[in-house]
Amino acid sequence: MTTGRELFGFATTGLCAYAVDLGLFLWLRDPEGPFALEPLTAKSLSFAAGCTIAYAGNALGTYRRRPPEVSRLRQYGIFCAVNLAGALVQLLCLAVSHYGLGLTSRTADTVSGAGIGMALATVLRFWGTRTLVFRPARPSRTAPAPAPAPLDHLVRGRHGSWTG
Repeated sequence: MTTGRELFGFATTGLCAYAVDLGLFLWLRDPEGPFALEPLTAKSLSFAAGCTIAYAGNALGTYRRRPPEVSRLRQYGIFCAVNLAGALVQLLCLAVSHYGLGLTSRTADTVSGAGIGMALATVLRFWGTRTLVFRPARPSRTAPAPAPAPLDHLVRGRHGSWTG
């Protein structure tokens, strides 16, 4: 079950990562800025920064009480894969809007990539982060050893053989 604390932590971390992603995207896209990058390049770079912020916030905050089942490096790799799937959703929204529909203004790029794309990607990221990266501890599948009979230690060795 999802707890309110988990949702709050994920949302808070996500908002910080979103702010980094959006701010960096706008700065990289600024035609009068130092880079004036194309939208897909700018979105790719802003995604990488936002992903790193999101992992740190979730690992050190939201899911800190869930011990990793794998190394932190592998966990970060899985986290990046989940977020890459989310980023592909965002990039697809941006590409359809910018190149497919011809909506090439800065506002249209922001709405499609950082608005609609981010909303759809967030649902995917929450599910993946919760179920694939920071899984709850699984109960042990091995059954405990059966307890010995109360007097078993007293009668062991007293049974006669089949020959009497």
